[in-house]
Amino acid sequence: MAAELDVVNLFFIAGATLAIPILAFLASFLLWPSVLIKVYYWYWRRTLGLQVRYADCGGYRFCYSYRGKPGMRPSILMLHGFSAHKDMWLTVVKYLPKHLHIVCVDMPGHEGTTRTNTEDYSVQGQVRRIHQFVGSIHFNRKAFHLVGTSMGGNVAGVYAACYPSEICSMTLICPDGQHPCETKFDNHLQDLEQSNFTLNIPLIPTTPDEMEDMFKLCSHVRFKIPQQILQGLVDVREPHNAFYEEVFMEIIGEKSRYALQEHLHLITSPLQVIWGKQDQVVDVSGATVIAELVPGCRVDLLDNCGHSVVMEKPCRTAKLILEFIILQQTAKSGTKKSS
Repeated sequence: MAAELDVVNLFFIAGATLAIPILAFLASFLLWPSVLIKVYYWYWRRTLGLQVRYADCGGYRFCYSYRGKPGMRPSILMLHGFSAHKDMWLTVVKYLPKHLHIVCVDMPGHEGTTRTNTEDYSVQGQVRRIHQFVGSIHFNRKAFHLVGTSMGGNVAGVYAACYPSEICSMTLICPDGQHPCETKFDNHLQDLEQSNFTLNIPLIPTTPDEMEDMFKLCSHVRFKIPQQILQGLVDVREPHNAFYEEVFMEIIGEKSRYALQEHLHLITSPLQVIWGKQDQVVDVSGATVIAELVPGCRVDLLDNCGHSVVMEKPCRTAKLILEFIILQQTAKSGTKKSS
């Protein structure tokens, strides 16, 4: 009888042990989905070998994650888009070789990087801050490969024009800027301007339904996201919405909107442009504009892909970036041998 009781107790203890994490997960999913989202990012950073660090410079703090050390290949600096954060690159980093030196930084005011004022949120202001970051961690000891998407693409392009000696090559992913063909987002923007910005900004959702609409606008691929996760994403972003509005008004202003186009003629480093053919935020025709102004620009257009290239085609994006880096290194070493 004692043996049977021991078995029963063992099953009870085992069941309770299993039940606790399951119940904790369900509680987090149903009651605190925002906590679950943060744990998700922590888990993937840890799994991929990324470490989070801070760089302080003149009272300003940058938050960034990194993996690897400088080696034969150029180091890679990755700049995220509007209202995103360094962890948006996790899907791409997953498919990049582990020996590569990669740094993903939170853009000015975003996530763990210091939030100051609108001077830092224009494209030019962000370029100055990113240059400050690069210097603070001595990332520019050797020329590096710069990657930027959307708003980060604008910043990356202007950065390369302003500091050409620091860049060995560059990848711009659907950067904001001039595009001959209008998009669904352009129509939204016109409505916003006509309403004197009293309407909700599609890229700053305040409800789960608006969050879902934003995903539909930014992605050609339709992701099935549970309502609880959508709510969690809203909860994570909601405290920062006033800041996002400030940034949005800066980057659509005349000073920033065409900053990339105004600096394209100054770009001297090899340039790669990646764009989703079904982009509804910044039309793919923008790739042609850039290619015409930058000699030798390589353009990679992705089928069945919208504005969220990093999320929709992470493996393809990583492969294209790595191919381009190797191609430029090979061309450079070939030039040295011939001379």
